[in-house]
Amino acid sequence: MARAKLTFQDINLTVNAPVGSRVVELSDKVGSGIAYGCREGDCGTCLMTVVEGMENLSEPSSVEKKLLKENVAGKNDRVACQAQILGDVTVKPA
Repeated sequence: MARAKLTFQDINLTVNAPVGSRVVELSDKVGSGIAYGCREGDCGTCLMTVVEGMENLSEPSSVEKKLLKENVAGKNDRVACQAQILGDVTVKPA
């Protein structure tokens, strides 16, 4: 299985993640400050800022685009329960 490096800048930790994993799955396991409330893309509490590697995340789904717009997210923000890891990426809580 292909793997990628996911760095949580807020806790200065890098983990090897299976490609296709959602950021929130790993954030929860390692204790990053990326909060979440649902894991389904309904609430928007798991907004995160992508510090490096935006191109290494899946394209935003229509659900994620809606959440980003509703939450007035910045251009480097994504929703952790929706974003899948495709390659090396560094994130932090939004």
